[in-house]
Amino acid sequence: MVTIDFQGQGRLSANWRSKLSGATGPLVGLVALCIFLTVSTDAFLSVRNGLNILDQITVLGIMAVGMTFVILIGGIDLSVGSVLALAMMVMGWTANIAGLPFALGIIFALVASAISGLFVGLMVTMFRVPAFIATLAMMSAVRGVANMITDGQQIVGFPDWFTMLAIDRNFGILTATVFLMLAVVLVAWILLHFRSEGRMLYAVGGNPEVARLAGINVQLVTIGVYVVSAVLAGLAGIVLAARLDSVQPSSGLGYELDTIAAVVIGGTSLSGGAGGIGGTLIGVLIIGVLRNGLNLLNVSPFLQQVIIGIVIVLAVGAETIRRRRA
Repeated sequence: MVTIDFQGQGRLSANWRSKLSGATGPLVGLVALCIFLTVSTDAFLSVRNGLNILDQITVLGIMAVGMTFVILIGGIDLSVGSVLALAMMVMGWTANIAGLPFALGIIFALVASAISGLFVGLMVTMFRVPAFIATLAMMSAVRGVANMITDGQQIVGFPDWFTMLAIDRNFGILTATVFLMLAVVLVAWILLHFRSEGRMLYAVGGNPEVARLAGINVQLVTIGVYVVSAVLAGLAGIVLAARLDSVQPSSGLGYELDTIAAVVIGGTSLSGGAGGIGGTLIGVLIIGVLRNGLNLLNVSPFLQQVIIGIVIVLAVGAETIRRRRA
């Protein structure tokens, strides 16, 4: 529950236990899933496989943080997969075709992502376009731009130091891309729990009109959230490029669904105002562990999509029942 004073400051009146209550169910589900896979296959419970799961969820984890912010304010962002592809293509074209420094290509990619998020934010706030429609339109437009950059062709080959970010294990444990994901998660968690900017997200998601009367600039918060979501999607695209050592405009297809699923499975309410980064991280792990386990069990990729769809429905149903009881 969020209470607002008239100086525009928000505070979470719930204690730590209530903050984490929405993530309790997903955490129990994650533990149960791990136990089942440990019994079902000998290859699951190993350090190597655990590190492999962390490597596989880096892209999803970074995108899910931005999606958490969007859903917390009661919005939705269907464009993140296309923005990911746009960032990859801008970086690849700038560095490999235009011949500019690679670091500049990364900056241009993030700027292009931010502009996409800014357009979405303006459509939602200034022109009152529903978030679903605005992001759906941006999903199509940005994907088209990504294809136009190289006429649908992929770009291959990046500097060794860049690809090693996703390969070389620092201290023999984690890659730089995993450290990056954990850093993004940590910063987001601190923002939501200890900063007024984070508490404003809960206020806007709980009741935008009350938040406005309390002195919060709801339009600015909304625009900022969509920009952050797009930038994190672009950052995830850079991480994916490091993993693949290539970029192509078809990258990120369907990623928006996995990202929304991770956030919802983690207990963040689609109606806004409830949830958090801890639950999102658990949701990301559930999807990562589930995909990894199904691969180890040699389950068909098509059947995997059906299973993950069922998990999403069960998670949303459980969240709805919990809110009704509360």
